[in-house]
Amino acid sequence: MIDSKYFHLTAPDYTRPAFSIPDVLRERIHKRIRRLYGDLQSAAVMGELERLLQVYYAYKSEEMIAWETSFNPDHRFSENDVILITYGDLIRGPRQKPLKTLAEICHTYFKKAFNTLHILPFFPYSSDRGFAVMDFEEVDPNLGNWEDILALKQDFNLMFDGVLNHVSSKSRWFQEFLNQNPNYTGFFTVFSTRSEITQDQLKMIVRPRTSQLFSEFQTLHGRRFVWTTFSPDQIDLNYKNPKVLLKMIDILLFYIRRGADLIRLDAVTYLWDELGTKSVHLMQTHEAIRLLRDILDAVAPHVALITETNVPHRDNVKYFGNGTDEAQMVYNFALPPLVLHAFQNGDSRKLTSWAAGLKFISPRVAFFNFLDSHDGIGLMAVQGILEKNEIDRMALRVLEHGGYISYKTNSDGTESPYELNITWYSAINREDSVEAFDIKLKRYLASRAIALVMRGVPGIYLHGLLGSRNDAESVLEDKSRRSINRRTLRKKELVAQLSDKNSNISRVAGGLLDLIKLRISEKAFHPNEEQEILAVSDALFVVLRSAAEKEGKILCVINVSDKPVTCRIEAHRLGFRSQNLKDLISEKKYSFSKEKLTLNCLPYDILWLKGI
Repeated sequence: MIDSKYFHLTAPDYTRPAFSIPDVLRERIHKRIRRLYGDLQSAAVMGELERLLQVYYAYKSEEMIAWETSFNPDHRFSENDVILITYGDLIRGPRQKPLKTLAEICHTYFKKAFNTLHILPFFPYSSDRGFAVMDFEEVDPNLGNWEDILALKQDFNLMFDGVLNHVSSKSRWFQEFLNQNPNYTGFFTVFSTRSEITQDQLKMIVRPRTSQLFSEFQTLHGRRFVWTTFSPDQIDLNYKNPKVLLKMIDILLFYIRRGADLIRLDAVTYLWDELGTKSVHLMQTHEAIRLLRDILDAVAPHVALITETNVPHRDNVKYFGNGTDEAQMVYNFALPPLVLHAFQNGDSRKLTSWAAGLKFISPRVAFFNFLDSHDGIGLMAVQGILEKNEIDRMALRVLEHGGYISYKTNSDGTESPYELNITWYSAINREDSVEAFDIKLKRYLASRAIALVMRGVPGIYLHGLLGSRNDAESVLEDKSRRSINRRTLRKKELVAQLSDKNSNISRVAGGLLDLIKLRISEKAFHPNEEQEILAVSDALFVVLRSAAEKEGKILCVINVSDKPVTCRIEAHRLGFRSQNLKDLISEKKYSFSKEKLTLNCLPYDILWLKGI
């Protein structure tokens, strides 16, 4: 059972003195508000913000308040941090709400490997599998209720989605806009005619989709054109209106009261809409994230922000800020396509070169290292890392493996690949191949091992954990390419598969769970411990992880090819104290000879070598 300090009161305690923002944070917060909304509005916004923080603080238990005084943000992350990603209803059982089914399965099979559960949007929605939210403060009754969410904290920390960028066109907020309720007319970016937006302005805007940017709606007062970055059912919120920001802050604080330990800022790069700009990565967007960080530092320092920004890597890392003032975690979007590229070609050079250039930011932040997700394999992050022809070849291979390609519209009106829609297992293994399953399994585990050994916090999507194949039927049924990786699983069948040690699902999940359990037992895999990328062979990805001296080092060697590889590494490059090493996975022993370590790696071998 989780200690009561992690829970909030069910009702606010207003008998205690009201919360007061510490002076240093107060000045910083006020400065950010002035940058966003100017001097004239800043006082009113600051006053309402402080009221929201006081209300939230009144829900905190005395135990939580006392615990947070000793919380050290430098120690936020540990080697125990591994995140399981799932929808609330990916697993269904008879006569039981899906959240209860999820809790049972995760408790029985996964809690020894994962300490955090990311439940993808579990709110009432109208489209996009949860990301067109109709009500931010309710649990979809088809899934369960808030008590079911809180019950999951008995075994896991929880990550919630903050879908800040947009709301459903079926939401009450947007319906009130259509009714021309003056309290909501400023909640969205609206134009009376298309002629208010010039073609030059439209071309500047960076789009992740091919749909129309402005969608037409009939309101009480006539036709209006509304900014819709992602789809006509997902209406962008207008953060130029401070009431929108304050409302979303209130909602995020509500999530924390309901059990959120991490908040994923979905598509946050598109937060601030501004004609005459690209409307991505704007100063205001970064300032808003910094403001959220300051707010959490003030009233909920144990809660971390994670930004989901499928953009070129050089832009993505900017969401760390200076390492202390913006997101604590950033999705490592370049990792999945680079790992896929390495295994498609049996060549790790691009992956190795990129990984060697990753810089340590600060002990207070970490990359979120993932390979698959509920969406697909994003390609934006490898612009400038892979050549266009390399990306095109990667996409072609995905088509050959039964996947799909999603496109975006460029500023010149052309379209280019934005995302590869395919399960990770099917991306790595061709389903119509005559290869033995043992080879497919070994290749698959080798690809997944890369995300486990790199500096950062690893995350695995449930279908990735189970080695799910493409679900082409759902793509046709839902008319959505992303449905290829969102198949609903039946509890009885899944339990039978997991219980059968000889089943493919059991072998995939068992292999991954074994690797994770080894990882969380080693201090060298702490998300912020030292990492050195070694270029020793084109077919090998090699990482040297180093903890404090007494904990030692681990040399991680992964063969990304279907060929046996022999490599020799000079002892001085590794710095092991002992001449004798043991592979943590196979328990096979190795020794240095003539100041060199010789490794004979079979196809798709994984070696985690530690001194003995």
